[in-house]
Amino acid sequence: MSEKKESRRGRGWSLARQMLVLQMVVVGVTVAGGTLLTFLQARELLVEEATRVARAVTVSVADSPSVPASLGDPAALQPFAERVRRETGVDFVTIMSPDGLRYTHPNPAEIGRRFLGTTGPALRGEVFTETYTGTLGPSVRAVAPVFDSGGRVRALVSSGITVDRIGARLRGQAVGAVAIGLLGLAVGVAGSFLVGARLRRQTRGMGPAELSRMYEYHDAILHAVREGLLLVDDAGRVTLCNDGARDLLGLRDDAEGRPVGELDLPSSLAETLLARESRTDEIHLTDERVLVVNVAVVRSGGRSQGTVVTLRDHTELQSLAGQLDAERGFAESLRAAAHESANRLHTVITLVELGRIEQAVAFGTAELRAAQQLTDRVVGAVREPVVAALLLGKSAEAAERGVELTISPDTELDVTGLDERDLVTILGNLMDNAIDAAASGAAPARVQVGLRADGTTFVVSVGDSGPGLAPGVAGEAFRRGWSTKGDGRGLGLAMVGQAVRRLDGTIEVGDGPGAVFTVRLPLRERSAG
Repeated sequence: MSEKKESRRGRGWSLARQMLVLQMVVVGVTVAGGTLLTFLQARELLVEEATRVARAVTVSVADSPSVPASLGDPAALQPFAERVRRETGVDFVTIMSPDGLRYTHPNPAEIGRRFLGTTGPALRGEVFTETYTGTLGPSVRAVAPVFDSGGRVRALVSSGITVDRIGARLRGQAVGAVAIGLLGLAVGVAGSFLVGARLRRQTRGMGPAELSRMYEYHDAILHAVREGLLLVDDAGRVTLCNDGARDLLGLRDDAEGRPVGELDLPSSLAETLLARESRTDEIHLTDERVLVVNVAVVRSGGRSQGTVVTLRDHTELQSLAGQLDAERGFAESLRAAAHESANRLHTVITLVELGRIEQAVAFGTAELRAAQQLTDRVVGAVREPVVAALLLGKSAEAAERGVELTISPDTELDVTGLDERDLVTILGNLMDNAIDAAASGAAPARVQVGLRADGTTFVVSVGDSGPGLAPGVAGEAFRRGWSTKGDGRGLGLAMVGQAVRRLDGTIEVGDGPGAVFTVRLPLRERSAG
């Protein structure tokens, strides 16, 4: 545990801690700035309010009729001024002569002394305000003239509020602003701590450099692996698609973020990608590939968050398996032929031992002639060794199962320019299905195969005497899992359809005594390429 802590300490602050400190700094600066701005605005508002009050009181006193009437007896003005001061809440109301000698003052000792402040604008008949330091200290004051009936300035009036009093009110409001600011800071810090804790859990305590390095590693891995990887969210959208998946599924670069239903995939494969349960090693066919698909459900907190889908290319392995099946079929055919030849040889030997030499020669010659005719017919018509071997092997297999396999008289295959493996896949699977169908149908069981070049098109035709396909089944016959046995394990016809699409050909299913499959493959385009 200590080593882990030392490792964490050595690699610097985690992303969560950096975000926590940053958020706390931002919240602190914001709250401090807001509190300072509130303080300055409150100070400005209090000064404006004091100015308005002082001006209003000063003008009211100057306009009062009792002031000009009492100028002959200035001592009568002091009680009036003090009453106005107490009722209005100002700090002083001073009535003075035009030359500035006070008639009234909150401090009676100041009466008769000269007023400390500006009087020039008032002597000119103006009302003005100022901040000035008088006997009571700095104050916000207003000065107004008192006119007689002739419009002459007979006296001056000044009232004001001291700066100390404004500061006391400001300090009271500042305490509330600071308290609100501290509360906001506490809430911000607590929220930042909770966000940081959650971020720390989500990032596993890693720092930005580690997260960046991990992302680069993961991105490099996703692009380097040949296997396909898809992440499908719970809404059925592709959230991640690596290069391997794009190549295997033939997807465009904008596949990420799109619903699976818009990716133009085979319906069975799309259904698997949208599955909400795990699936293991399912075989799916696209137009050109055989894929092994695995699906794993991602759960968090007991809820499904989507699926992880892996894709492996099984095309080459399936092709090799098909070739192995063909080789196995050839071996089985040779075993059957050897077994049949042994039976015929025993018959010839027995006839010789019985002294029936002529019958033994006639029997052996007839059997040799029949086998040689089939070999000559196939080899003469089909000059492709692989296809010829396939036809001979399937002929022996059909004979062992009691099925008569015939080759159409117009069969001729010289140089097709087609891929041998695809051709073996098409012809071999069609013949296997035809032999199975004929063997399960009514006697006599027959299969007929035709190979011919028709201009620029190579035509493969395989028909059987079996029960045929039910109406409406032809369209499903080339889907993975379809089988006449109904066991859901059919793959041969699906691979035939895939090989035909790979060769830009077409396939048709017709009715004969049983079923007739006709494949047309273009030659000019293939040979020109």
